[in-house]
Amino acid sequence: MQRPAWAPQGIDISVPSVSRIYDFYLGGSHNFEVDREAARKAMEFLPGLPKIMQANRAFMRRAVRYAAELGITQFLDIGSGIPTFGNVHEVAQRANPEASVVYVDHDPVAVAHSKVVLEDVPLTGVVTADLRKPREILESPEVGELLDLERPVALLLVAVLHFIEEADDPYAAVAELSESLAPGSLLIVTHASNEGMPIETERADGMVDVYRNDVRNPLIMRNRDEIKRFFKGYEVVEPGIVAMPVWRPDTAPEDEDPYTFAGYVGVGRKA
Repeated sequence: MQRPAWAPQGIDISVPSVSRIYDFYLGGSHNFEVDREAARKAMEFLPGLPKIMQANRAFMRRAVRYAAELGITQFLDIGSGIPTFGNVHEVAQRANPEASVVYVDHDPVAVAHSKVVLEDVPLTGVVTADLRKPREILESPEVGELLDLERPVALLLVAVLHFIEEADDPYAAVAELSESLAPGSLLIVTHASNEGMPIETERADGMVDVYRNDVRNPLIMRNRDEIKRFFKGYEVVEPGIVAMPVWRPDTAPEDEDPYTFAGYVGVGRKA
């Protein structure tokens, strides 16, 4: 298997990666055949996966614009993945050129490519770290240099919490991050769920099995009440914890693909 020039040394390109599969769904080019094979296998059960990922990105951009409208100029994007068009810094800095953004991911390809993309972009940084270890993120030089935690921060956990098993206590990780944020900060979340799926649960379970067995990464489907628990200490802003097309949409939700209603999104504001 030939290693592309952009692929960092030391990574196993024979094992699929969540970040690179996501990049494939979004039409990106930073993925390997092993990632595309796993993605296509998952799509046999859930053909709407690319639509879901595109709606996920569209929500993220709307939420970042909302944060900017509130005057927030600091963004911490954990599980940021491989940069594609319309990334957080592009949306935030279009609204305010003084906005600062720190991206966090534990995938070497995501981190390496992020550094290339952001090389000449001011007020941005990339951290190699894992959501399950909040201290490493909060104490990183990039966060120390670019973010003032005494002022409001928009914390983005977009399409990442559903990869954290209960045994790793994602609620504690989010709570630890939240405790470090100033009042007025935002928590922006998207999360996979069987609720809203336009297919039977058994087929969705087949897709989950692909992630567990082929990608070697769990995919945890949580219900709305379980997702709402992540917002402890936050006031959930209108329209609440809802399907992606329903959250402050740019276009009529009824015009969206049925698959985009799978899962939940929400934004909370810290009191």
